[in-house]
Amino acid sequence: MGQSTLIEALYPHLFCESPDPRRFAMRPHPVELNLHQQSRVLEVLFDDGARFRLPCEYLRVYSPSAEVRGHSPATAKLQVGKEGVNILKLEPVGRYAVKIYFDDGHSSGLYDWDYLYKLGRAWQPLWFDYLRRLQDAGYPRQGPDPFEVLKARGELPAELPDSQAKT
Repeated sequence: MGQSTLIEALYPHLFCESPDPRRFAMRPHPVELNLHQQSRVLEVLFDDGARFRLPCEYLRVYSPSAEVRGHSPATAKLQVGKEGVNILKLEPVGRYAVKIYFDDGHSSGLYDWDYLYKLGRAWQPLWFDYLRRLQDAGYPRQGPDPFEVLKARGELPAELPDSQAKT
């Protein structure tokens, strides 16, 4: 599999252009967005009780923008050198998304609630896939793994409602 990778095969719903509005209405919505700039983590609490701690680097490399995802899986662009990226500001977009302004100048792409939730739920396979693609491209990632840093501080990347497993 090329750039589209195993992730798109396993999680095609993460890469769909626009969700069905009926399905979107039934999805969890955030009740809190907390940006921790010093630790470079966006913490999102959803109304179903799920809490996700999403490192800025992870959000940047999985930006929903056409610049990153391309207009098809074949035109997606591997993001490199984003280890130290941070978020400058968050801007709400209506009642359905947030626009993220990164300190590397990237600010295109809207993170709708459904996409943020799915990034939180699938953080582990998505992150490992990204690391594999970096390795395959011969890019040596610099610095500590942001998810390992979270875990070392005793913070889980994903805390799911009681009816779901915690990771």
